Amino acid sequence: MILRRMKTTPNFYAVCVNPRWVPLASELLHNTKVKVAGVVSMPLGADSTKIKVAQAKDAIFAGADEIDMVADLAAIIEGDWRYLSNQLQAVLKVCRSMRPAVLLKVIIESAALTREQKIFACQIANSCRVDFIKTSTGLHPAGGATVEDVTLIKETAANCKVKAAGGIKTARQVVEMLQAGAERIGTSSGAQIINELKAAQLQ
Repeated sequence: MILRRMKTTPNFYAVCVNPRWVPLASELLHNTKVKVAGVVSMPLGADSTKIKVAQAKDAIFAGADEIDMVADLAAIIEGDWRYLSNQLQAVLKVCRSMRPAVLLKVIIESAALTREQKIFACQIANSCRVDFIKTSTGLHPAGGATVEDVTLIKETAANCKVKAAGGIKTARQVVEMLQAGAERIGTSSGAQIINELKAAQLQ
């Protein structure tokens, strides 16, 4: 299991897991610097606000240091400012009530949205002051992170950091995303990318 190999691989900032595995990840990573991120409403984001709040609480009490929540895509597509804003604020309130506070990353599934819809989602996340806007779940058929989307999020949401995720498999992609303004990278190819970067340093 990937989690059991964490002690022999580079110290990534965090491991992101489904709710079932949060307690195990927290146990295995105890006394390390690696954080545990629990997902909420993965992969569709269509759960009610009440359910998302409950999922966030459950993940945090199970040991999650951060929450990665999928935004309600229907609300984004329909332009429902009130619904989306209220939902983000409700989950953020849970995260902020913890001691220490738990980071909230909101996944907007950027590849599935028009430019206007991306801006709309970013403006709401920015006004709510969530910690991160994350490009993608990595599961949507529309695709994952792009440099253009990272740049747009960075320009539109000054109060939020950017996590680029979805389809990032090479060191070159990582460098491009970081240059575009991403503060974090989400990938299932982390060890491979680290090896690529090390090899490039030796050349």
